[in-house]
Amino acid sequence: MINKNVSLLFMGIAAITITCSCGASKKFSTKLYSKAEKEAPYDAVIVPGTPYLDSSSLGTIFAARILWAKYLFEKGITKNIIFSGAAVASPYYEGAAMKTIADSLGLPAEHTFAETKAEHSTENAYYGMKMAKTMGFRKIALATDPFQTKMLLSFLKKRCGNMAAIPTVFAIIDPKKERKFSLPKINPASAYVPNFVPLAERESFFERFKGTRGKHIQFEE
Repeated sequence: MINKNVSLLFMGIAAITITCSCGASKKFSTKLYSKAEKEAPYDAVIVPGTPYLDSSSLGTIFAARILWAKYLFEKGITKNIIFSGAAVASPYYEGAAMKTIADSLGLPAEHTFAETKAEHSTENAYYGMKMAKTMGFRKIALATDPFQTKMLLSFLKKRCGNMAAIPTVFAIIDPKKERKFSLPKINPASAYVPNFVPLAERESFFERFKGTRGKHIQFEE
């Protein structure tokens, strides 16, 4: 069981992010989603990870990203999903835990994948893109909440071949109402990282800030 204070902290951050995303980004999200519908299908969407705490402490952001990816797959907007995330703040690979939950929701396991190297949002996008291309996927998009989408747009354009973005439309997905009965409890053993050390203890604030800006990535031209 993860420390209760850590769980409450991430749930609080998630609530603030969702509130900001819903309140200020409806037009932004709807516009990009409408564009994605016209340009679909995508070979894959990349879903940035968020910390897996335990099956009883899954926050709104965690639920929103998985449910949005599920929606995009079931609508035929994407053929595959790559969940991206290393073990950053809890001893579980975020990408692996999210894939396990997505599979438990009925998504076909052969169309969901886990990228487990990324420790920052820019790395989610870049390493997810590299993994997708290695698997032969060419038409790729980022699928996450509007707040994170806005933060990454310039990076997607500069470093990810102008990758498309499909931000969550909360008029379609309302994780506050759905998360309690839509996310199954799982055995996270396959995602567990022994001898885990949180990123905050491995890197200083400034090192983490550099990572957020993509400064730890060795880009391939």
